Amino acid sequence: MTKSATGKLTLVSLILMIFTSVFGFANMPRGFFLMGYAAIPWYIIAAITYFIPFAFMIAEFGAAFKNEKGGIYSWMEKSVGPRYAFIGIFMWYASYVIWMVNVASTIWIPLSNMIFGHDTTSQWGVFGLSSTQVLGLLGVAWLIFVFVLISRGLESIKKVTSIGGSAVALLNIVLLIGGILILILNKGQLAQPIADVTHAFTKSPNGNYQSVVATLSFLTFAIFAFGGTEVVGGLVDQTENPVKTFPKGLLIAAGIISLGYIIGIFMIGIFTNWTSVLSGSGVNTGNVAYIIMQNLGYELGHALGLSEQLSLQIGSWVARFVGLSMFLALSGAFMTLSYSPLKQLIEGTPKRIWPESLTKTKNGLPVNAMKVQAIIAIILILLVSFGGESAAKFFDKLVLMTNVAMTIPYLFISIAFISFKRKDEIKKPFVIYKSKTVAIVVAYIVTAVVGFANVFSIVEPLTTGDYDKTLWMMAGPVFFSIIAIVLYSLYERKVIKKS
Repeated sequence: MTKSATGKLTLVSLILMIFTSVFGFANMPRGFFLMGYAAIPWYIIAAITYFIPFAFMIAEFGAAFKNEKGGIYSWMEKSVGPRYAFIGIFMWYASYVIWMVNVASTIWIPLSNMIFGHDTTSQWGVFGLSSTQVLGLLGVAWLIFVFVLISRGLESIKKVTSIGGSAVALLNIVLLIGGILILILNKGQLAQPIADVTHAFTKSPNGNYQSVVATLSFLTFAIFAFGGTEVVGGLVDQTENPVKTFPKGLLIAAGIISLGYIIGIFMIGIFTNWTSVLSGSGVNTGNVAYIIMQNLGYELGHALGLSEQLSLQIGSWVARFVGLSMFLALSGAFMTLSYSPLKQLIEGTPKRIWPESLTKTKNGLPVNAMKVQAIIAIILILLVSFGGESAAKFFDKLVLMTNVAMTIPYLFISIAFISFKRKDEIKKPFVIYKSKTVAIVVAYIVTAVVGFANVFSIVEPLTTGDYDKTLWMMAGPVFFSIIAIVLYSLYERKVIKKS
């Protein structure tokens, strides 16, 4: 990452850092699978009503509390109060635990693509266990492996993260160049035709996204695609001439990310016909990225006039490259997020909330707390994977759990921003929202957008009688919020007794 002569982030380096933190390659194939071209307007809506205004809020928070060790806990604690802040940061932390449960079980899909050239995980039944149960047990083994590795304080995970990030960046180039080349060779003919522009960009080809409620629930996926914005908050004081550079960098990065998603989804439609490629029972949100990219290689071979066998081989090798890239990227992210959110939770909140053993560190990490975290994640994986459902429903459920759980903490932060702007005693060295009224209105809009998106996601399965899916989406956030309330209540009793 290049910096200026003063050691501060330049406009270009700031944009690249924001892009790396937020942009996710898999969000494009998943968006196309769920909504087709109709995903594009929702990504635009999410960018305008959530991503850009929320990023500006994070920037103001980050500048005001740049010397505070507690991160987002300090933001909310100084703005609203300690109980609210603790529940907010615990929900934020819990969302990463659910993310770990998701990734520990789905990381085997890129590994399968890397080895076999396509997803074979649905066939991984052994010793009388279903593929879902085998993947759950593999997820447990992965969690144990990562815990042992991280607890030793190995620095090699940084290299894995760097290599994985570069490989995923290359994936975007492959998608872009491959899509353009196929479009030229096929003389402008799209695999997913646009007979009626209005219909194509408002109506999903997916049978599960036909109702108004189902369509509105997709907003959660769109918001999730812009996740990671809270990372931006810590970059204000590291930026050269932040008053001018930071808002400009945010706007440009937001434009590039939004445009990247739009172009990427459209590119997929160039070489992927939804009905013939994605309507099969074996396609799910966990493996759709690999199926689509394998199809890119296959269609490129066909467009070049190569034989069927050779086209299939190209598709297989593209899928292997995607598998390798995603496996490295997910491995690096998993290792980092196995300790980073937990470290902030333990170090940022009052120490007396936690049993003394959980606050002890080894190699700079709260190893005992990491052990408890691993046990909780293992229990969740076993509960989900031994539920007796098919692999497709299993993966879909995990993704939905993650989307809802990871967007709820944004509500806490956006609501806290209202109090933050009203408190004149808080020094605000960096202000984007000059008008207090405008800032509060924008905060309410962001809160409403995220809140409604989650409500529609939770309510949508009820309209089709899928009560189990709704219960699973609510289970994680409700469970962890109860734990947060209990922990803080016990802490308050300790403080009262001491005084």
